[in-house]
Amino acid sequence: MAKGLQGFLWTMLLLFCAIQELGSWAMHTAVEGPGLGEPGDPALLAGGRVKRGWVWNQFFVVEEYTGTEPLYVGKIHSDSDEGDGSIKYTISGEGAGTIFLIDEITGDIHATERLDREQKTFYTLRAQARDRQTDQLLEPESEFIIKVQDINDSEPRFLEGPYIGSVAELSPVGTSVMQVMASDADDPTYGSSARVVYSVLEGEQHFTVDSKTGVIRTAVADLDRETQDRYEVVIRATDMAGQLGGLSGSTTVTIVVTDVNDNPPRFPQKMYQFSIVETAPVGTAIGRVKAEDSDVGENTDMTYQVKDEEGVEMFKVTTDSNTQEAVITVQKPLDYESKKVHTVVVEALNKFVDPRFVDLGTFRDQTIVRVSVLDVDEPPEFRPPSNLMEVQEDAHVGSVVGVVTALDPDTANHPVRYAIDRSTDAERIFDIDAKTGAIVTGKVLDRETAGWHNITVLAMEADNHSQVSRASLRIRILDVNDNPPELATPYEAAVCEDAKPGQLIQTISVVDRDEPQSGHRFYFTLAPEATNNHHFSLLDIQDNTAAVHTQRVGFNRQEQDVYLLPILVVDSGPPALSSTGTLTIRVCGCDSTGAIQSCNSTAYVVSATLSPGALIALLVCVLILVVLVLLILTLKRHHKSHLTSEDDEDMRDNVIKYNDEGGGEQDTEAYDMSALRSLYDFSEIKAGDGGGGPGEGGPGRNPASELHALPQWVQSPDLDFSVFRDYICRKVEQADEDLSVPPYDSFQTYAFEGSDSPVPSLSSINTWSSGSEQDFSYLGGWGPRFRQLAALYAGRRADEDGEES
Repeated sequence: MAKGLQGFLWTMLLLFCAIQELGSWAMHTAVEGPGLGEPGDPALLAGGRVKRGWVWNQFFVVEEYTGTEPLYVGKIHSDSDEGDGSIKYTISGEGAGTIFLIDEITGDIHATERLDREQKTFYTLRAQARDRQTDQLLEPESEFIIKVQDINDSEPRFLEGPYIGSVAELSPVGTSVMQVMASDADDPTYGSSARVVYSVLEGEQHFTVDSKTGVIRTAVADLDRETQDRYEVVIRATDMAGQLGGLSGSTTVTIVVTDVNDNPPRFPQKMYQFSIVETAPVGTAIGRVKAEDSDVGENTDMTYQVKDEEGVEMFKVTTDSNTQEAVITVQKPLDYESKKVHTVVVEALNKFVDPRFVDLGTFRDQTIVRVSVLDVDEPPEFRPPSNLMEVQEDAHVGSVVGVVTALDPDTANHPVRYAIDRSTDAERIFDIDAKTGAIVTGKVLDRETAGWHNITVLAMEADNHSQVSRASLRIRILDVNDNPPELATPYEAAVCEDAKPGQLIQTISVVDRDEPQSGHRFYFTLAPEATNNHHFSLLDIQDNTAAVHTQRVGFNRQEQDVYLLPILVVDSGPPALSSTGTLTIRVCGCDSTGAIQSCNSTAYVVSATLSPGALIALLVCVLILVVLVLLILTLKRHHKSHLTSEDDEDMRDNVIKYNDEGGGEQDTEAYDMSALRSLYDFSEIKAGDGGGGPGEGGPGRNPASELHALPQWVQSPDLDFSVFRDYICRKVEQADEDLSVPPYDSFQTYAFEGSDSPVPSLSSINTWSSGSEQDFSYLGGWGPRFRQLAALYAGRRADEDGEES
């Protein structure tokens, strides 16, 4: 094939060259125009002669030339060329000097490179003819085109692949599936190189393709998705209109067969069996069945239904949208004793039926479902289900209210026992006979207290108390006329002193706790003890009320200010009951319009009654007094306990502070001087030799001088500190023996008084001078509080001066 193609190409090339040489003899004289000459050119000759111009033919070059020598393209020539070589030919433009070369003397053009028309179809160049000596243009520059001649060197290509199409199953012959198109890069205007035809290489048994348009169609009418859902078809495209020597390309087209609803649903089994206990509640799922469908997608959607009447009453079928299963549930309570086996006919049908395929058959299927009911031990059942009983409220304790009946529904028919749920009858107003179910009164009934009773009765098997049934029972207490009528309120009325006969004083009404079925009817009359009453009258108005009127002219509250009128009220029974109520009538003073001004008893009550505000104020005062008394008692008790604790306090804890200014000798309440003196027990200071005169502290010493010498501290070797030593030793021993007390055995010394005091020290401690060396005259400048102290020491000073004299 390659040798035939090459020979064909060279034949076409030789034919082209012969045609070009045949037309080379034609010499054309160029007229005035663009690119050929300008007006006034010297070459324009007188007498109508025109200048000569370019002479050439159209240039073509064959693509894909594979020869070793440059390919001759054509020749440019000027008619002024006499063949003496004086004219030099040159070219410029696309490919000049590289792809295309020109002979400067002859004007022959050759192609030196292999050209491809699919890349570039033509080249534009410009030709120049110059004088070889002067290099001047002999001819105006002219443009020419070299066209690349096409050969069939490009095969058709399918550029839009991969191709995927679809067609519905059972489509008729010739149904269009899709279109494929191939592209050929060769020149469609030259020959048949770009004319493409299509054909089927693989899959021609089921599909065909239009040779010109590339449309793929079905070749058969029995495409079945359930048999094969996908086909691979190979399509070939050939150029040269399919003739010998044409090039070709192919592609694979995937054709998917889509589903149609051509298959009805089918149950895998013609009978299914399920079992369920008889106590299963309504709505319990018994089982699932599913019809198979060979189709896919929405063509498999189906619904289920019960076809027989018995099944429709007892069972319900729903469709699970996710699994397309039929769910069979209980629609009515089951009873093993009534029917042990139920037969249900279930039908499945497609939701979406294609009318084109109705002739294929009915798109539905049926199956039989057998449901076996399992026996279980059931609790007793109450019969009949009436839950209302009535009893008279005057029924004696133990009276029968009614009888409840319950039976064991099982075939064994066990005996039944009865009881009352005491959470509904905590007061045990009713009892029940455990064997017969007779309900009796357990206490005296009172309709006015409770007109209805709601109790729960339990029925259980005698040998299995876990099987219990409950029934709610409402007991209505029927009314009996056992309550006499009474006045609605303790009536009190007022009458003016100047009242006239027949004046209405009060309207009386009554209440009765009973509720007779025919309604209340009351009768009013004055009590027998009021038959001699001449002051007031009672009128029965016949509407269960009565009116009290005056019978005399005027009343005197000085004589009698209160009247008590007994009224007898009788109901209609049966039996008729009565009661007596008292109407209190007060005589009051009224103004001219009849408005009450004052009543004796009312005024007394008002004066004897305190207002709520006064009562509250009185209670607040009493409360304040009680709080004050309690506070005083608490303070006294606290004060006593404080004094007791101070008296019982240990001597070593008596820290006496002197950081305040005392009130002098007259201030005897600031400190307990006896407590101060009890801390120490000093013996009398004796003279060094045991005797001495009055000046040395002997027995005959002046008491005044002893008083003045008291503040002075004279250290003497004869002082007895054994008392302190014994006291401290005893306390140390007690502290050592009692481990629960704190360690009090600490000794502190306060021997340093301080310094920088603005007032000289008054203490006689560390004072070693005698009394004659001290001057107490400065005490007189300390003010009235120290007047007695200054007088005391001033008198002592005078006595010492007298003794010295």
